[in-house]
Amino acid sequence: MGQSTSTAAILGRREINQSDTSSKTKSMALIYPMHVEDTGGYEGMIDGGGPDYISTLPDECLACIFQSLGSGDRKRCSLVCRGWLRIEGQSRHRLSLHANSDLLPIISSLFSRFDAVTKLALKCDRRSVSIGDEGLILISLKCRNLTRLKLRACRGLTDAGMEGFAKNCKGLKKLSCGSCTFGAKGMKAVLDNCSALEELSVKRLRSITDGAAAEPIGPGVAASSLKTICLKELYNGHCFGPVIIGAKNLRALKLIKCSGDWDKLLQVITDRVTSLVEIHLERLQVSDNGLVAISSCLDLEILHLVKTPECTNVGLVLLADRCRLLRKLHIDGWKANRIGDEGLIAVAKGCSNLQELVLIGVNPTKLSLESLASNCKNLERLALCGSDSVGDAEISCIGAKCVALKKLCIKSCLVSDQGLEALAGGCPNLVKVKLKKCRGVTPEGAEWLRAARESLAVNLDNGEPEHQDASASDGGAQENVVEFPPPIQVPSQLAAAAAAAANIVSGSTGRSSSWKSKLGVASILRRWSSGNSSVRGS
Repeated sequence: MGQSTSTAAILGRREINQSDTSSKTKSMALIYPMHVEDTGGYEGMIDGGGPDYISTLPDECLACIFQSLGSGDRKRCSLVCRGWLRIEGQSRHRLSLHANSDLLPIISSLFSRFDAVTKLALKCDRRSVSIGDEGLILISLKCRNLTRLKLRACRGLTDAGMEGFAKNCKGLKKLSCGSCTFGAKGMKAVLDNCSALEELSVKRLRSITDGAAAEPIGPGVAASSLKTICLKELYNGHCFGPVIIGAKNLRALKLIKCSGDWDKLLQVITDRVTSLVEIHLERLQVSDNGLVAISSCLDLEILHLVKTPECTNVGLVLLADRCRLLRKLHIDGWKANRIGDEGLIAVAKGCSNLQELVLIGVNPTKLSLESLASNCKNLERLALCGSDSVGDAEISCIGAKCVALKKLCIKSCLVSDQGLEALAGGCPNLVKVKLKKCRGVTPEGAEWLRAARESLAVNLDNGEPEHQDASASDGGAQENVVEFPPPIQVPSQLAAAAAAAANIVSGSTGRSSSWKSKLGVASILRRWSSGNSSVRGS
């Protein structure tokens, strides 16, 4: 009895081993089609008698799985059956479309499928005719729950189209428009109707220079909700002054390459808006008077001064004396030598909470670096770029004094291998060093530093052409490119939906890629969909 049992067990194990061996020699993608009911569902049994576990998953679980996939895999899954097409469309919240005029005829069918979209980007090529007012208004009727809208080079839109859109999408929270042709009336319509608007980003809005369109733009019903305003490359950016001044709870203000003198307007803004914690000024006509105005923002934590040559040590000293909560400071001195040790020592003494300091085209010496290291005990990130005064002595000072430093970037400075020796025993919390275009640093010196501190990541770039980072291509570019599989036999409804989706640039939900590795579903669903794409009536 026992012997027969043992023999049966051995034979059973042999059969299992033989089946495992034979299965390994075949393609793992060989999965038989399901038997599907005539009702258009996706439940059934896999040929061979085994249960189809995927078909029994609730819609919510499938939606969660789809959200962890890249755009290409999502589209392949949507072609499997009607059920997956429906779930994939209903679980897609972010959509980016080529907004040329050819989009208009398929807007209704497209947004009937993607009826849960809350974040939409409409981008048009400069050489193409963009979507017009009719298309934008139709989209607003189909996507009344839209919270984010990005418009790029949509030159067919006018004030009327923006007004119609704003009336239908009053829950909009973020608007970003660039290289569009509507003017002040269209912008006013958004601000007068979207009471939940939190972020406003405007770039190259050319019609704002017209005489009638240059009238001031008020905050409207968005006065209490606006938290971030970004203005880029505007000829008449001053007409947005009332919007900025009227934004009672504004937290971040970014002014980049906008013409005109901004000193006086900054004085008015900072007198009225006391909640600012972040200010970016880049290639702007602003002087020390503007910095004095900014110094009244006592809660300021982040300040970027990029290529503002009229700002000097005088203004920085006054600002550092009052803005004592500053955590991040970026200065691009544009080689003007108007900000140096005097201003940086004032920052060191007044802003003890400083965590990040980026100096480009600024020439600090050992004197100011010692002061920063001694007073800013929480300084974790430091970048020194294009400095004629930073050499081995300054790096030695950093290594000896900056105890909390975690990341150090040195670019185009007079540093050699001798300076790296100071980093081998200093900066105990240092985890990453990036060296770029420092001619005195050799590969041997960088390798020596790696060997001396095995836990330290040392990145040396001596100026040779950079190769594309594999991680960037894996995590970003591929997921933003739509890929369709070879033509397969699908019902006419699926084929029509696929044709409409050809305008989609990206629909990634932005979920973490760790989901893909944890669930391991991308390859499984891809194989499963390829094996079931020929199912009839599914």
